[in-house]
Amino acid sequence: MISDITKSNTSSNESLEHLKECLRIEVINRNGKKKFSWFKVFHRVLFSYKKRFYFWWRLACYLNSSPSKRNKKWARKINANLRCKYGVDISVEANIGSGLKLNHYIGIIIRSECIIGKNANIRQNTTIGRKSSDGIIGMTVIGDNVDIGAHSCIIGDVRIGDNVTIGAMTFVNKDVPANSIIYNPVTAVIKNK
Repeated sequence: MISDITKSNTSSNESLEHLKECLRIEVINRNGKKKFSWFKVFHRVLFSYKKRFYFWWRLACYLNSSPSKRNKKWARKINANLRCKYGVDISVEANIGSGLKLNHYIGIIIRSECIIGKNANIRQNTTIGRKSSDGIIGMTVIGDNVDIGAHSCIIGDVRIGDNVTIGAMTFVNKDVPANSIIYNPVTAVIKNK
């Protein structure tokens, strides 16, 4: 029993440290040189519309990671509000590392079956992850420092390595090795005028 309580406290402390690290990089400053303080976080959230999304979404993820049903309910409410306000549907159960950057919020969908590394850059109208109709869940794993172009789909049980650039309008359903650039080939002309 005592070991369970210790595990719970350790998990809670790790979640809080992850929350602080994410807020330090995403809300306080991008280069990560400034130290964390709640005052700086609230100041940036108060005056920056874009920083508010990161703050509230990370807070919802933190609340969702707690064992309390009340906190999970609050996490769902915060996430639903963000979905309506920003047009972004990122599951609070998705595991996303610090340094997340959303260039344009509209139409970004990230399912709960995703693990995304640090410093991910995701552009508008991007879909990541999927649950198949037969109930088998495919886990999408994306490495560190991945840059995902606009209107891209990353679907299914795929692994994308570190330092990968995915071009605009690219459909990814196969594994991508690290240090790669993938893009959609040029669209052919169907009819000349």
